[in-house]
Amino acid sequence: MRTTKSRHAGAGAAALVARVQRRSRAPLFAWLMVLPAVAVLLAVTVYPLIYSLRESFYRLELTYSPIPHWVGLQNYVDAFTNDPRFWPALGRSLYLVGFGVAIELVLGFALALALNRLGRPRTLVTALLLVPVMIAPVAVAIEGVVVFNESWGPLNYLLSLIGLNGPIWLGNRTVALKTILLADIWQWTPFVAIIVAAGLRTLPGEVYEAAAVDGASRWQTFRTLTLPLLQPLLIVTVLIRAMDIFKTFDTIFVMTGGGPGSATETASFYTYLQGLRFFSFGYAAAISYIQLIVISVAATILVRRIRKGLG
Repeated sequence: MRTTKSRHAGAGAAALVARVQRRSRAPLFAWLMVLPAVAVLLAVTVYPLIYSLRESFYRLELTYSPIPHWVGLQNYVDAFTNDPRFWPALGRSLYLVGFGVAIELVLGFALALALNRLGRPRTLVTALLLVPVMIAPVAVAIEGVVVFNESWGPLNYLLSLIGLNGPIWLGNRTVALKTILLADIWQWTPFVAIIVAAGLRTLPGEVYEAAAVDGASRWQTFRTLTLPLLQPLLIVTVLIRAMDIFKTFDTIFVMTGGGPGSATETASFYTYLQGLRFFSFGYAAAISYIQLIVISVAATILVRRIRKGLG
């Protein structure tokens, strides 16, 4: 009898040990499965970041010498004190971010509210709104060159029909950057509208019914219910659009090439010029990291202001 019990106890202990061993091997197997993806991620993201940070402390200009020279923080000092083009370029990027995000958010919210009031045509209208988003930015830029042409472009032709003289959209220093902004608004406002419309459809109807019973007006309902409930979604949308506008390059490259003069030369475009036109790789890396710091700080301030304003 005791032998039988001891055998059962021994079998139970063996099963427990086997179970523990299987569980201990499971995390190792899981790590082995994700290891290729982690390796690729490190190769295409982390390593370039570390390498570019290292290069930002060197003077590497292929037009003079292919040999890098250690200069420490001198590239950063030059960007802050000796470069008359960098800070205006950064200001243009922030201009595009500020006005672009604000206008796209307001127009997108209005479109989303109108979209949610539609009945059966909602699916068709949503599909049509997705068309600009699906177009490559380079294609949008090529279309912009045609639409905004001052001589034979359709926009100035339509303005002439109502007695208005259209400006030189891409050749005027005071208008060119606003033209880039218009192209971005046209392409990405539908993106904001679709995201906000999806968020509106997830809001609880019981809350709005209670507000209607209490006699709340539409504006009060929008201000005290809709905006606070959509706050997380709005913050994410604003951040996505802000980071995307800040690094705008292809639209500027095709439509204006940074011109006229340097009127549309943004921070990302200026980094391209330093790295791939002037072959000053160390300085290009330094101003890239300055932009990274600026957009990180701006994103943090933006999130806090949105939370404060909607809270």
